[in-house]
Amino acid sequence: MSAAPDIAGTFDPSFGAVADAFAQNFELRQEVGASLCIFKDGECVADLWGGQADATTGKAWDRDTVSIVFSCTKAATALCAHRLVDASKLNLHAKVTDYWPEYGVNGKEDTTVLMFLNHSAGVAAFDQPVPAGTFENWQAVTELLAQEKPWWTPGTRSGYHMITFGWTVGELVRRISGENLGAFFQRELAGPTGSDFWIGLPEEIEPRVAPMIHHIPGPNDALTPFTEKLLSDPASLQAKALLNTGGFDFNTREGHVAEIGGGGGISNARGMAKLFTSLSPSGDEPLFSEDRIAAMGSVSSATMQDATLLIGSRFGQGFMKSIDNRHMSGGHDASFIIGESAFGHVGMGGSCVFYDPGCDLVFAYSMNKMGSGILLNARGQSLVDATYESLGYRTNALGHWAL
Repeated sequence: MSAAPDIAGTFDPSFGAVADAFAQNFELRQEVGASLCIFKDGECVADLWGGQADATTGKAWDRDTVSIVFSCTKAATALCAHRLVDASKLNLHAKVTDYWPEYGVNGKEDTTVLMFLNHSAGVAAFDQPVPAGTFENWQAVTELLAQEKPWWTPGTRSGYHMITFGWTVGELVRRISGENLGAFFQRELAGPTGSDFWIGLPEEIEPRVAPMIHHIPGPNDALTPFTEKLLSDPASLQAKALLNTGGFDFNTREGHVAEIGGGGGISNARGMAKLFTSLSPSGDEPLFSEDRIAAMGSVSSATMQDATLLIGSRFGQGFMKSIDNRHMSGGHDASFIIGESAFGHVGMGGSCVFYDPGCDLVFAYSMNKMGSGILLNARGQSLVDATYESLGYRTNALGHWAL
């Protein structure tokens, strides 16, 4: 057991159990530095942070500390696309080639925009070795994607597009808007919501970044099917999805400045939560139509075996839905149990953000010590659970939280 860290911030007394769970993550689950932010009915009911931003120097995690939120960035990228849908500039059912003609080769000719958003497009990884420096060069990586052969016929399977999602969706944003993804995101979403969230980090924010601490599996850790395949078959989709990156390092200035819309965004819980208040009818800055918000959270693809993750998965239009794999070995670290109508995203290592229209809830959590598993782990899920319990929800045995 670790000593209780210094935790700062505020919370509504009715969410005291959530604050306790936040502290217990440091005491019982090896949390190093983290932040938590919750909005209910448009009001901030919890804004907490604590621990260390840098375990090497002992630098404290303060109010404005930020860190890489990995695939929570996909939610930000998806919101950019939905801004264009609401503006009638992007048609989800149109072919990608209507906007990106070069993409329509090697079996990808009939790919639709929606397939990019719901992870059924088939370009879930780069097959051939990615040259060093490619991920830092938007044009180079999108040219590679345009020539890529899909791993399956687009639209026939669902498989998590672990890193490619940000370039496929982001290139549509760029071609339609005329702006780079990061600039469009700042102008259309981060700026209006007052969110500390960047896809491509300005140099002046660099001192605020907490370096990520990679998870080192223990001898007793249960391996997910994804990890087993990754370790046993270097030619597999699983290995190439995670490891074929040209040596890209997220924990560098070059990594921070690169616009990695599939996993390189930098924020904290408050920044992510403020972004998602744009979905709430109680928020200060509603940026989407009611119909668009309803469509975002409707299940668009679902499978008992995700072609990439090799677990059950459920996606809306660019967002994760509640995913329950607790029945399998290691399944508590391969699940994301939220409300039935909720949608959001998990980031590698355990960060998460979601909006639940069923109770007008925005929830976000970020940290610097990555945890085990492939979706949410015990640290993040304990906070989600305490939040729903504080709202009077009764059970999550149904695969989602229910009253």
